[in-house]
Amino acid sequence: MLLGLKTWYEKLVLGHPKTVLALVALLTIAAAAGLPRFKLDASADSLTLETDDSLDFFREISERYNSGDFLVVTYRYKGGDLFSDESLATMRRLQDELAMVQGVTTVQSILNVPLLYSPKLPISEVADGIRTLSSPDVDRGMVRTEFLESPIYKELILSPDGETTAMMLNLELDKEGLDLVRERDALRRLRNSEGLNPEQAERLEMVTADYLKHRTAQEAQARERVQEVREILTHYDDQTELFLGGLTMITSDMIAFIQSDLMVFGAGILIFIVVTLLLIFRQPRWVILPLITCVTTAVVMLGLLSWLDWRMTVISANFVALLLIITLAITIHLAVRYREYFAEHPEWDRFQLASATVAFMAKPCLYTGLTTMVAFISLVVSGIRPVIDFGWMMTMGVTLALVLSFLIIPASLMLLKKQDGALGKDNSHAFTQVFSRFAEHHKAIVLGVAVLAAIISAVGISRLKVENRFIDYFDDSTEIHQGMLVIDQRLGGTINLDIVLNKPEDSAPAFEGEEDPFGSDFGGEELAGDELAGGESADGEFGGDPFAAEDPFASDDPFAADDPFASEGEAAAPDAYWFTVAGLNQIEQLHDFLEAQPEIGKVQSLATLYKVAQDLNDGGLNDFELAVARQTLPEEINQVLVHPYWSPQEQQARITMRVMETDPNLQRDELIQRIYTFAEDEMGLAPENVRQTGMLVLYNNMLQSLFKSQILTLGAVFAGILLMFLVLFRSLSLAVIALVPNMLAACVVLGGMGLANIPLDMMTITIAAITVGIGVDHAIHYLYRFREEFAKDGDYVATMHRSHATIGRAMFYTAITIIAGFSILALSKFVPSIYFGLLTALAMSAALLGSLTLLPLLLVLFKPLPEPAGNASSGKPLPVAEACPG
Repeated sequence: MLLGLKTWYEKLVLGHPKTVLALVALLTIAAAAGLPRFKLDASADSLTLETDDSLDFFREISERYNSGDFLVVTYRYKGGDLFSDESLATMRRLQDELAMVQGVTTVQSILNVPLLYSPKLPISEVADGIRTLSSPDVDRGMVRTEFLESPIYKELILSPDGETTAMMLNLELDKEGLDLVRERDALRRLRNSEGLNPEQAERLEMVTADYLKHRTAQEAQARERVQEVREILTHYDDQTELFLGGLTMITSDMIAFIQSDLMVFGAGILIFIVVTLLLIFRQPRWVILPLITCVTTAVVMLGLLSWLDWRMTVISANFVALLLIITLAITIHLAVRYREYFAEHPEWDRFQLASATVAFMAKPCLYTGLTTMVAFISLVVSGIRPVIDFGWMMTMGVTLALVLSFLIIPASLMLLKKQDGALGKDNSHAFTQVFSRFAEHHKAIVLGVAVLAAIISAVGISRLKVENRFIDYFDDSTEIHQGMLVIDQRLGGTINLDIVLNKPEDSAPAFEGEEDPFGSDFGGEELAGDELAGGESADGEFGGDPFAAEDPFASDDPFAADDPFASEGEAAAPDAYWFTVAGLNQIEQLHDFLEAQPEIGKVQSLATLYKVAQDLNDGGLNDFELAVARQTLPEEINQVLVHPYWSPQEQQARITMRVMETDPNLQRDELIQRIYTFAEDEMGLAPENVRQTGMLVLYNNMLQSLFKSQILTLGAVFAGILLMFLVLFRSLSLAVIALVPNMLAACVVLGGMGLANIPLDMMTITIAAITVGIGVDHAIHYLYRFREEFAKDGDYVATMHRSHATIGRAMFYTAITIIAGFSILALSKFVPSIYFGLLTALAMSAALLGSLTLLPLLLVLFKPLPEPAGNASSGKPLPVAEACPG
């Protein structure tokens, strides 16, 4: 079969080189035509698990409480007092401009939030009129005190030093997008569990396309919105210190970072490739041909992704750099082997040289490609769509790199003159043989260092963690870092976490056993109906004006049927449990616990209203007074203190909080479990009635999945590679020997991360796969050449030196190219890219050292190869079938 493939290849590729190169050129042009369609994706979907039920719940809660996305502008007046006339006038102009930005529904600031303590008013007088900082004759000193001390605004709208405030730009809720993505995810879950019928499959395809198109449009609008807000803010730089924050801004800037890394570091790596090839080969052809192959592979792959609308994310941002490096490694191996044949057999013609090179390198390159694919396919089980996509992209990219390398390089060599100037003197084998001599004469040191590295790595791996700080993703010179720092430390935290409480099944009716405030005991229906509270009606729309009638209990009240003085014994409206003393006391207990947690900043819930109402009322409230208060509260108060935290239709309460990302002790999973433990064990709430949601929960679920799906399956990856080694080498001992240095290299990287306190995240988790995938290539190439050299004389030590002088050079060339190329990423402002570059460089260094020292030493010590029947060398290279009978 191998001879048949060789004949076919020689006839089609080497026999028609111009046709092959023309077809490759046409393919490249067709792919390049799709590059304008290329898109980047840094949406919230890329930070979550694809199959996470919490994601659908998060979207459901966002829609129920109308909690859409928002932007935050932090404001500090440089000219002095924040509450001065000049400062407030500047803030008012800025707020008016921001309110005109498309997609901004409202702008909340210290100028327009309702005041209840400036001066303090009884709850019965609140409905007479809402005062704000913009109202005439407001005491600004009292307002400052209210913002600093009020349960409503403390740690929310004004920093403790009174110098920095926040303006919140509430953005229009994307209900169309929510509906599309929830339908898509429901169909995906059905597909994964039960399967889809043809109609459902067609609907899934249609909804997926519609959502992708819709999200593309929304992301473009969001980026334009962020840019417009930034342009507005620049007009106020002289008078104020402003920072922009919010998920939309972070998404927009992350895309900018990805684009910058793709362009700057892609170009940087290409330049480095040129310099490296010039230093190695000193011949134009061995610079131009590998460079053309690398660029062609990248263009074709990116074009394919563009035509398929397969978007690049933060995870796959370094996909191009990896693809260039992998392609370069293949071309270097081909170039080195071709030059060796040319030096050994100068009488051979172009066909013989190209044919012999391809024949010898086809099998090891195929197996290195397959093992690399196995490593990257391991990423597919992560459950995180960007990681899954990265795994498939790299698998496709490696396949394409193999095919194009074995088309472009040999076909081009068939058209070029056999010799293009002198080969140049290459003394690099003297350097690589230093490693073989060291392995020969210092066996104990090599083995001792390997054992010590394994022990230290095991200690480091035991310290690996998945907890990280999102703020650490960004260089401290970036606006994202600076803005998050200000919001986190001065304005109550950044990352949102919600607790949703469902009504207990055994809750007692409101008013039962209450003392009648009018002098008689009664039981009756609580003032029910959202419309009375100024809340949402059952159909989601706001009800009529609750103050249409001066007397809420007048006979012409449209809600007379819900008279609170109904006959004794009637149960309370079932939707009002959380607006009773019993319900509010439970919320307050949990609210106070949350406020006491060091990682949690601002906490808001119905308990905030309860605390304020008790304070304004100078004492406790009973259920009846709560019902009256709920009915008479102005809409401005309801919008701030009721609607975001209570859904009477769902009999549900919501507690929102912001977690401080800058807290060095933040442990997301531990915090989530601590809250559940308190709610269930200390408060006695049923587990089914308490659920946490928010970006913190979704991000934590993703991080926990990384550890389970990747680290725990790394053994399965090694098992798969071991099986491939068995097929390639037909020897268990040889397969195990080949695997040991690569396992050690992967452990060194993971252990180094643990010792350096670098957390596992979406970027660094791929390092293990890259280490195994690329590092194992060295072992395959080395063992393949070692076996071919061993057949000449059966001398393990001599074979080791010859292998280092030949294939060792190619390994050295590719390794230093990878190490130096990825080190360029250390100049990025996106910290995950820095980690990715430096850790990949460390991984390749460990893999190279292992393959040049530990691997040959294990071969010399264990002698796994059968003794050759005789001197197999005849001065000519053995064909693939003879050199590698396996």
